[in-house]
Amino acid sequence: MAPKISTLQTLALIFSFLPIISPLNFNYPAVFNFGDSNSDTGGLVAGIAFPLGPPNGETFFLKPSGRFCDGRLILDFLMNAMNLPFLNPYLDSVGVPNFQTGCNFATGGSTILPANAASTSPFSFNIQVSQFVRFKARVLQLLAKDKKLNKYLPSAEYFKQGLYMFDVGQNDIDGAFYSKSEDQVIGFIPTILSDFENGIKELYNEGARKFWIHNTSPLGCLPRIIAKFGINQSNVDMIGCVNAHNHAATLFNAQLQALCTRFQDQFPDASVTYVDIFSIKLNLISKFSQYGFKQPLAACCGYGGPPLNFDSRIACGQTKNLNGSIVTANSCDTTSEYVNWDGNHYTEAANQYISSQILSGPPLSVNMPFLVI
Repeated sequence: MAPKISTLQTLALIFSFLPIISPLNFNYPAVFNFGDSNSDTGGLVAGIAFPLGPPNGETFFLKPSGRFCDGRLILDFLMNAMNLPFLNPYLDSVGVPNFQTGCNFATGGSTILPANAASTSPFSFNIQVSQFVRFKARVLQLLAKDKKLNKYLPSAEYFKQGLYMFDVGQNDIDGAFYSKSEDQVIGFIPTILSDFENGIKELYNEGARKFWIHNTSPLGCLPRIIAKFGINQSNVDMIGCVNAHNHAATLFNAQLQALCTRFQDQFPDASVTYVDIFSIKLNLISKFSQYGFKQPLAACCGYGGPPLNFDSRIACGQTKNLNGSIVTANSCDTTSEYVNWDGNHYTEAANQYISSQILSGPPLSVNMPFLVI
């Protein structure tokens, strides 16, 4: 059965009052990132021609930076905290990108499970891991021939000392709801996470030791999901989020944390950090006005007006003929007032808030108890 809002709100409330710890001591020479659109810094736009129209109805609008946002992503803010430059995408080799301090393998639409012909992105997690293996081997080969390339490529020590970041799995759950019942989606979670575990073990075998793993977001609070699955008010909670999707995300996260704990026990020389993105984002949406936002669910860039300002027929930035009228899905005037950017992704202002919570306080450890709803 899907969770009641009182339980979700209680969870958000608990985490909002947890004691603040000192800021994280980010001190890594390089970062290697894996994931989907939540941390894509231009990989998908470099690797695939646009526009895309994925089977689940999600549409994409990218800024010139290649980001699914009106500005910076959580990853960008975390890179700032480490005093490192923004990550260049692995797939974008134009302009001689500098990979000395890391590389980004994340691409929008990616899943943990292997991609198929119907997938939004062919660069699923297993492909990203394979790209990393190839990248590392080629880098070490080039450095062995020409030491001057160390200005542009990470050293062997950087691969050992670097931080390996992950934010992936959202699209697996999201896509599953288009062909499966809630119970079937929940039963599918172990299969998804088995592939994730295989991937991080392969990276461990390649020398990765410092793992930073984001759990998945409250999917049920995305305008696109609400517009599709929240038409019946019995399917949504008091905030307006879809119960089934948030329930599945919560159970996915509980199993992901168990995986992290198991991995840490199996490889004691590794360092695993589990970041509870779900609770941070749910707290932001639940108490948006306390953090200076005016719209917790409506898309800033979209069409249709309140309450969601989202229409699956027209993506952010597009102009189309709808019902005989030429309309444009424009951006709102003040993006900093909105939590959601385009119906699928968060605004820079929201990402900045989320990053500040990550950097200033818990929950950040696999050893922290996790409340299963």
